[in-house]
Amino acid sequence: MHVAVVIPARDEEEHIGYVLDTIPAFVDRVVVVDDGSKDNTAKLVKDADLIQLEGNGVGAAIDAGHQHLLKVMKNDFISVVMAGDGQMDPNDMEGLIEPIINGKAHHVKGERLDRAGKMPIIRRFGTFLLSVLTTLACGQNIRDSQCGYTATSSIVLKSWNWDRSWKGYGYPNWWLMHLSEMGWRISHSPVQAIYEGQKSGIRLYSFLPRVSLMLLVGLHLRIIRNTLSKPTFPLALIWTTYILAWTYNPVMFVCAHIADRVHVSAILEE
Repeated sequence: MHVAVVIPARDEEEHIGYVLDTIPAFVDRVVVVDDGSKDNTAKLVKDADLIQLEGNGVGAAIDAGHQHLLKVMKNDFISVVMAGDGQMDPNDMEGLIEPIINGKAHHVKGERLDRAGKMPIIRRFGTFLLSVLTTLACGQNIRDSQCGYTATSSIVLKSWNWDRSWKGYGYPNWWLMHLSEMGWRISHSPVQAIYEGQKSGIRLYSFLPRVSLMLLVGLHLRIIRNTLSKPTFPLALIWTTYILAWTYNPVMFVCAHIADRVHVSAILEE
């Protein structure tokens, strides 16, 4: 299967050259999405395809890269997302794409198993909290929701609704929630956490409330839409226990989540 890489980048002239130089040889195509850089990022993309946006957000940049690949790749492929700041180890890519090649997953998320010893404590707290909320919103266990190192089958990309997306940070959470809603199989692969002075553009005080609200609203919309489009018996249990949790005993929220996990497992695509 062919492999392509999407690299969203903004003001990454210090790192983009190294990222491109270390792309594995088995990768067939690379697209760099320069999202409004004010430095020389666009001049350093070498032989990669270049898309230039005007600061639309990291989610919009990744969407643009995926859609570009759908136009230029002639056969089925895997689209890998790597950051332009060098925080993702290219040696981990082979493990990331393996579950898709073997037919075990449609989307694979990197999981930074060594993040506890490398990630700043405030980011560890934010990652833990959002992973819990994303687990609830997806109806399945998500251990490192904020890792943006991902691989996605072109089968998913061809069916994706590009008119409904999340443009900024919080994009991985949005994708996971909608992948769960549509029944695509999600897998996890260990990757290294690399922190060598790169600065995050995330402002936790505004990011956490905004993404948390998105996940809370998205959870309810997922259940409603699945009730209409993918009805299962566990969905009836979800609604029953959810109502009982509000009117009788909050412990029933736990039962609702368990029923949701059963429902998500029941609608998985082959």
